[in-house]
Amino acid sequence: MNTASAMAEGRTLTQIQASPLGRATLGDQLRRHAQSRPSKAAIVSYRSDGRRTVTTYAALDRGANRAAHMFLGLGVSRGDRVAVMARNRVESVIAYYGALKIGAAYSGINVLFGPGEVSQQLAHLEPAAVVVAAEFLPIVEEALAGLTTRPEVVVLDGGRDTGGHRFEHLLESSPATEPDCDVDEHDLAMIVYTSGTEAAPKGVMLPHRNYLVSTAPAYTWGLRCLDDDVWLYVMPFHTIAGIGSLTSLLLLGATLVLPASLAPADALQMIETEQITVLAQTPTFFISLAEHPRFGPETVGTIQRCLTYGGQVSPRTVDAWHDAAPASVWGTYWGQSELTQLGSVGWFKRLEDIPDQDPTWIGKPVGHLEVKVVDADGNEAESGELLCRTPSVMLGYYKDPEKTAAVLDGGWVRTGDIVRRDADGNMFFLDRSKDMIKTGGYNVSSQEVERVLQTHPGVARAAVVGLPDPYWSEAVTGFVVAVDGSDLSVQELRDHCKTELAGYKVPKAIMIVDELPTDAQGKLLKRELRRMYAKE
Repeated sequence: MNTASAMAEGRTLTQIQASPLGRATLGDQLRRHAQSRPSKAAIVSYRSDGRRTVTTYAALDRGANRAAHMFLGLGVSRGDRVAVMARNRVESVIAYYGALKIGAAYSGINVLFGPGEVSQQLAHLEPAAVVVAAEFLPIVEEALAGLTTRPEVVVLDGGRDTGGHRFEHLLESSPATEPDCDVDEHDLAMIVYTSGTEAAPKGVMLPHRNYLVSTAPAYTWGLRCLDDDVWLYVMPFHTIAGIGSLTSLLLLGATLVLPASLAPADALQMIETEQITVLAQTPTFFISLAEHPRFGPETVGTIQRCLTYGGQVSPRTVDAWHDAAPASVWGTYWGQSELTQLGSVGWFKRLEDIPDQDPTWIGKPVGHLEVKVVDADGNEAESGELLCRTPSVMLGYYKDPEKTAAVLDGGWVRTGDIVRRDADGNMFFLDRSKDMIKTGGYNVSSQEVERVLQTHPGVARAAVVGLPDPYWSEAVTGFVVAVDGSDLSVQELRDHCKTELAGYKVPKAIMIVDELPTDAQGKLLKRELRRMYAKE
């Protein structure tokens, strides 16, 4: 029956939109893929023992239906939350789509969290069910011990003596038919907790609609994603980059390969075996692969696109990948959870292709995203804070109306990022507003100083923060990880900075360290550097 026929029978447009006939949900699109491309691989997953499993779109849809009935049997209903704590694996995807099909929202938990952090997220989220891999069950149980309300606990890989429900048993005993549930495009699909690189994590609420009307189309137009793409999928499912990109790519009908290990040797083997065409990760990942002895055309020659975010790629890394994967192009991407990943993208093959050869370039806004740059007084300017609006804007921060109101300003999202925009619409990332260092009456971009440090051949990675100082207010302070085998000195690094930077920008102190604090995606945790070194 079409919409016109339904309306002729007296059904209102609202009733039609709420029915399977007119509604638009992520679970519905999975069902359509199962019908139109049943045998195509949706997920290829590897276990630590080397076992390889292929899950087709038809099998993924059946598994999601079983998970939906499983959740219903546990008392989970529309509007509830389902938390998942597991490494990237197909069962997590099945649980995610099972929740979507009954109108429940998914929320991933960082597998690096300890009991205190898990307890904090669960207390805030108040899920009706927690799906947890057996290896993390002790952490979840300890986290739940301090909560007043206990959700249903479903255990992956659980034995007969394991506490909680056994996922595999419940799944096998549930029907594979489509659940008869009222779900709407405005229902929450996920609550993604921000990485907390500057402050306590916030739960970003994203509905089905955002991916269907904006983000997935933007992946096609802006990120050049196609249904024949094969992604080596290493982005953790608890992040927006992980669960969000998975959502868009499965909407488009692509194939995702989930490795058991992120070690460079294993990743290179996977790229070669699975004929991977797309990689998306922070610069650290690309650097680690390029430094491995097996890196070369025979292992990465099939790569067509390298997407990076959360930092800048050094010239030597770009050159190494150009030689090993001549057909590949680089995409620099900026986006935010609050925009359902929408942002800007720029493509280049060599660094010479970047406008003005400016390494701060983050491309141009993707479709469905409108931007403006404002100064401290709210007036439009060439440089200032980036404001965005889009159909993909978040519904708000979960249980936090005050922070929501502070970020959603008159229909615009205040990103907290300082950018420059040229006459051609190109955008250049200057810094996080909270990372701008105020020293001796001047503003110094930490990113600018980091870029200069990283041009030194002996520097593998650098971070710059402002530390409290009685004279300067904030002292520009650099932290450097040396390239293996290099013999760096602090004076050498200071002299290097003096050739490129004004005197007030040169770090007052530079520390050579073994490693820099990062989150699960490899993003720098500058707040940790401030906390660790503020009193030294």
